[in-house]
Amino acid sequence: MIRQPTEMPNEVRPNMRGGEGEVTVQHLFTSPEFGGKVRLCALLTIPPGASIGMHQHAGEDEVYLITRGSGLLTEEGRESCVTTGTAILTGKGASHAVRNDTTEPLEILAFIVQY
Repeated sequence: MIRQPTEMPNEVRPNMRGGEGEVTVQHLFTSPEFGGKVRLCALLTIPPGASIGMHQHAGEDEVYLITRGSGLLTEEGRESCVTTGTAILTGKGASHAVRNDTTEPLEILAFIVQY
């Protein structure tokens, strides 16, 4: 299946997971289009000063791939700088949050699989 960017639905989520500001979610593919248990396959755009609040991944794994920009990721109480090309795996009940502390947009490819 091939999907052009103009065919990908966008939604704006204010205070995503208790975070600050608004995050744009561009859905690359939807759950029913997969043969497996995929909850999310999207490109997230976090503008400067915005964030995704701390949230847990119980019964699922989430992969983040930073595709543009940089920011701060908090995972299980530890804060790390993430930049373009960084890959993050959070799951098995772990929690994480991400904040754009820069003046440029932060883009993240996010993929959540359930088990």
